[in-house]
Amino acid sequence: MISIQKREFRPFIKNTSVVWFLFFLVQLGYGQKKEQPNVILILVDDQGYGDIAALGNPYIKTPNIDNLHATSARFTDYHVNPTCAPTRAALLTGHNANRTGVWHTINGRSLLLERETTMAQIFKENGYVTSMFGKWHLGDNYPFRPQDKGFDEVLSHGGGGMEQTMDYWDNDYFDDMYVHNGELKKYEGYCTDVWFNEAIKYIDANKGKPFFCYLPTNAAHSPYFVEDEFSAPYQDNENIPLPAFYGMIANIDKNIGKLMQYLKTSNTLDNTIIIFTTDNGTAQGARVEGHRLDGFVNKGYNSGMRGVKASKYEGGHRVPLFLHWKNGGITVGKDIEELTAHYDVLPTLVDLCDLRTDGEIKLDGQSLVPLLNDDNSDFKDRIVITNSQRTEIPEPWRRTSLMQGKWRLIDGVELYDLNTDPEQRNNIADQHPEKIKEYKAAYNEWWNDLAPGYKDLPRIIVGHEAENPAKLYCHDWHTTGDSPWHQRHIRTAYIDNGYWALNVHEAGTYEVKLRRWPEETKLALNAKAPVRPAIPGTSVSKSKPSVALNIEKARLKVQGFDKTVAVDPTQEYVQFTVDLEQGEAELQTWFTLDTEDTLGAYFVSLEKL
Repeated sequence: MISIQKREFRPFIKNTSVVWFLFFLVQLGYGQKKEQPNVILILVDDQGYGDIAALGNPYIKTPNIDNLHATSARFTDYHVNPTCAPTRAALLTGHNANRTGVWHTINGRSLLLERETTMAQIFKENGYVTSMFGKWHLGDNYPFRPQDKGFDEVLSHGGGGMEQTMDYWDNDYFDDMYVHNGELKKYEGYCTDVWFNEAIKYIDANKGKPFFCYLPTNAAHSPYFVEDEFSAPYQDNENIPLPAFYGMIANIDKNIGKLMQYLKTSNTLDNTIIIFTTDNGTAQGARVEGHRLDGFVNKGYNSGMRGVKASKYEGGHRVPLFLHWKNGGITVGKDIEELTAHYDVLPTLVDLCDLRTDGEIKLDGQSLVPLLNDDNSDFKDRIVITNSQRTEIPEPWRRTSLMQGKWRLIDGVELYDLNTDPEQRNNIADQHPEKIKEYKAAYNEWWNDLAPGYKDLPRIIVGHEAENPAKLYCHDWHTTGDSPWHQRHIRTAYIDNGYWALNVHEAGTYEVKLRRWPEETKLALNAKAPVRPAIPGTSVSKSKPSVALNIEKARLKVQGFDKTVAVDPTQEYVQFTVDLEQGEAELQTWFTLDTEDTLGAYFVSLEKL
């Protein structure tokens, strides 16, 4: 049982001596500061509800996650967004993802609006040391970076996954370059091992201080690179869609065991809240027939749910959530079946850790502490809405699931009762017109509350001392298509263009460099990138050969500046010097090829001189 109460003291005997008065205060615990619990939040990428042995998977081995499951409160009807960045935004802010400005994973819509307050900022304001190790995916430029949003210690890769355009070129999960507190640094070992090892080092170096540690792994997201020792047990099993995916989860499980052992031996575990969850449904633990996201499972294991990652059905957004805290009395496995969501985690931690918050912050989620105390009165009629927009401006009912109890209204037209139809096979909307009407009214109220914020554009700030020069990546282009978000798009010369939404912090003269390859490669504009070699002992093969571009002209347009110049293709970049005014700006570039085709410069830097 969790009991959060404020003690009150009332004098009980008049004219009592000061000595006796102080004695009784000590006996009652007054004047002693209550030790604040530590918090470790583990967020695994692309692991679904069914990718855990303790949750019924007959193929995978996850002994350490299973042990955490056995000693935790388990929220069995817990929901997130169906893809990476939106879930992270909601989890960290306690707001619906659409309210935070994050409803996509690319196209400038994975950037967390500057006005949003994260749980790291709240913990920091309450005296905690804060750290994160792994995948951020909420913006790689100021003011969106983790160090801008409350984290004292940051170790991360770029973008939404390794091999994406803002990640260091040719990172491959092994012995890679990561960003440590704003500076590139090389680390030895497998990425997940690095995240956990560095987290343990940081926790150990800050003993005696309450800590909040955020561990969002990039595994088991693609590319599916892992040492053969972890994937080998899953080879040659026709029921397992992708052995390397399970191998990545096996490595995560090993690291969770290592972390738990450290916490035990350092006498830190008892007063540490451990939260384990994932960011969306399974990416490769199940295959479906029919629609590639929304079909019915025909291979693998998915806990009997329809759909996988990015799906509007249960398999896309119902994921595990475990909470363990010995000093809080949460040490025995207990299933909590009420409908809950990712934006409930922050208000729950505010309660459990007795955190002070800005009175102006209004959270969309609600504390789960009553459920831990067997009080579900505030959850009986609750409605939770999740969607996968993946577009520039949100559209009503786009790939949406409205949930209440075991009812699911999909896209406003499909109704399912999970009590009788857990696989969501039989649409019974025509049998319940009044319920459809009720749910649509609830959705309209929700939509109208969020819609005014859809016009707010997250803007990268340039010309600020926090990041000068600012490096821009095509991943964040605002464009009608899918921007070139992966390094394979750069290698194969993906043709697209878009603009970056900027805010010029300070008027002045800026040096702007346009590149076809990232700066660290030092490749010329017309060069081909070397093939990345295979990695011994893994399934990692050589990268595909790259394509050379014959670039003849370059154009830059920003504020009132619009200029085209001839290109020397043997140089690494094309340089412009431009005077910018303070305020908002849209910056766009063009490379014109010898074929007269045009595309945007994939990489741009702006430096205030």
